[in-house]
Amino acid sequence: MKRILKAAVVGTITALALTACSDPGSGSSESSSPKSWSSASAKLDGVELTMWAAQSSASIPKQVAADFSKATGAKVNIVTIPAPYEQGGQTKVATGDIPDLAMWQPTTSMLTSLGAKERLQTLDGAPWESKTDKNVLAAGGTLDGHRYAAFISAPSVMGVWYNKEVFTAKSVHVPKNFNEMLTAARKLKAAGQTPFYEMGGEWWASQWAVQVQLADAAKAGLWDKVNKNEDKFTGTEIQDAINTYDTMIKEGLFNSDIKTGTFNDQAKALLGGKAAMAIQVTSLLGNMAAHAGTATLNKKIGFFPISKSGTVATSIPDQTNAVVAFKSNDAKKEAASRQFITYWLSNDYASFIKAQNTVSIIDDVKTPDSVPKALIDSNATLKDSVGSMQSLAVANPDLAKNLGDMIAGTKTPAQVGSEIQAQFAQLAKAIGAKGF
Repeated sequence: MKRILKAAVVGTITALALTACSDPGSGSSESSSPKSWSSASAKLDGVELTMWAAQSSASIPKQVAADFSKATGAKVNIVTIPAPYEQGGQTKVATGDIPDLAMWQPTTSMLTSLGAKERLQTLDGAPWESKTDKNVLAAGGTLDGHRYAAFISAPSVMGVWYNKEVFTAKSVHVPKNFNEMLTAARKLKAAGQTPFYEMGGEWWASQWAVQVQLADAAKAGLWDKVNKNEDKFTGTEIQDAINTYDTMIKEGLFNSDIKTGTFNDQAKALLGGKAAMAIQVTSLLGNMAAHAGTATLNKKIGFFPISKSGTVATSIPDQTNAVVAFKSNDAKKEAASRQFITYWLSNDYASFIKAQNTVSIIDDVKTPDSVPKALIDSNATLKDSVGSMQSLAVANPDLAKNLGDMIAGTKTPAQVGSEIQAQFAQLAKAIGAKGF
């Protein structure tokens, strides 16, 4: 997630412009649909595939690639693309440097910026599709009714990770809406307890406190309006969410070192009870798992979804959650790429999720007993979740960086809204969105 959000907007615009020049929407996804799917372990001696990944995801397919090689004879070379991964990947692809497979964020904007309709194989009718959790499939991976990305793990969910022991000690109950959460935070502060920990020193997570407030509006069509230029980041819903976040900071509901706090600091503060809550995505639990075992996490850490007027979770799949297969004009390699995904999500899936210690998204594969309960609880909220800005907006301005500037004191809330709107309009225009 960190790598996704630090991509430079100017670089993204350049990549989008290059993509637009090749008209990614002109390709026929129907004509590229595979007619058949090979057996997961069919022999592929002599076939060599290249797979791109970010630094944060390069280790994820490593064991699967090794197992696939033993089972089929094919070789999968995993190539790490330097950060910022998405910007670099888009630029390379737009200039003709194309792999066979890639870890990729399966959101509308990121698939569009990659030129999915022209460059990616459609995965409609894949043997694993009907066995994949339908709530996971609904979180992304498609454009205009065709699937271009395969989920290999459950998408991240925005919500609140909290220290259960602190809640109990301070007689705080799990809130049922954003205002109740603020009331609980003020109670905690009055009792001498830091309510929230924010990692302003790295700023990529600063946007979660804003985005969770938009979940109800997103369900009501906020991002559809923004995409048509009928609503803006300076409009009532989004600007009010930014203003509320700023008020929370000024009210002292976050850690005193908010301007320098890091992701690791956040994990340690929540786990140790220094802070009661953190508005974050699923990666925070993974960070805490590096410091504590499942038994400790189950004892101390809980999760609850939150939105402005209720408990609607916000899903945000990232490039660690999904894989795409490119067209290469080599039928054998294209089929091998699809076979690799099938192998991953069938023969090797139980071993994969055990190694990753994560929730299963395949119906007939059991989630390992070692997976923390909070992760299982957060995954369960996908059923009634709504997509994030990254999932539903046609382009993604640098919301996190601008909010980071607000935390640092170099931008006002109004300047944040105005700057983000200007960036969004520029990005939307670059990809030919109507109304811009």
